[in-house]
Amino acid sequence: MPELPEVETVRRGLQPVLEGSRIERVETRRPDLRFPFPEKFGERLGGKFVQSLGRRAKYLTAHLEGGPVLICHLGMSGSFRVEAEGDAATPGRFHHERSKDTAHDHVVFHMAAPTGERSRVVFNDPRRFGFMLLAEEKTWREHPMLAGLGVEPTGNTLDGELIGSLFKGRAAPLKAALLDQKLIAGLGNIYVCEALWRAGLSPRRSAGSIAPGPGKRSVRADRLAGAVREVIADAIAAGGSSLRDYVQADGSLGYFQHAFSVYDREGEPCRRPGCEGIITRIVQSGRSTFYCPACQR
Repeated sequence: MPELPEVETVRRGLQPVLEGSRIERVETRRPDLRFPFPEKFGERLGGKFVQSLGRRAKYLTAHLEGGPVLICHLGMSGSFRVEAEGDAATPGRFHHERSKDTAHDHVVFHMAAPTGERSRVVFNDPRRFGFMLLAEEKTWREHPMLAGLGVEPTGNTLDGELIGSLFKGRAAPLKAALLDQKLIAGLGNIYVCEALWRAGLSPRRSAGSIAPGPGKRSVRADRLAGAVREVIADAIAAGGSSLRDYVQADGSLGYFQHAFSVYDREGEPCRRPGCEGIITRIVQSGRSTFYCPACQR
């Protein structure tokens, strides 16, 4: 499933095409994705101007003039591509050949820019685990899919003090706490593994073990907060990580996977200078965890 950096990369790729443009019409080629489309989906979006394109955790939010708010999730294999009107080619360079199976093009947004230029924004999803829902502008943050999400792992809001307070008294493994969307929204398996390696913390240790004592700061919590922010920022700058069929909005693939320090590197030497450890894979809550037992404590 695309993680936060991938979703942010998609948002940035779609932003120049969608923001300020008018949705002329919406073409739905099946009645549902993961969920049925909202009633009168195309009618409620057609003719509306896109005021802004945002992101909350792994959700894309398109805010339309006069409402509603379109909430999109890519699911396991969903992706957007932008096509110029009358041109079926997808811009961007490819690291792996991208599927051109139009049988999985389920939603097409026909857009008109203020300049008069027209384009299509196509949502392709072979597994159909993605979805599109609508919410009212005044209450979109209270939508069941978004309500209860924790703090965003970008910016300075996520610091050691906050992580320490969130994890205080929690016996769950540190990795499980980081994946809890009610605590920190948008973190996924890949970047949690990478952040824990950067912070030198074992995914096995209890989350509460990095919380500070009364009146103190936690060096471990500070290191972890910095590592989370840095790994997300680095991945966004690299265009996200491409796993299997994930692609960016322009059709190109992300390259952060070439910089992985631990993820999917089982049996390989640790990349930390001076460490002679070997990357190990364990399973936690049904997910693969990659870490270095020698330097992550």
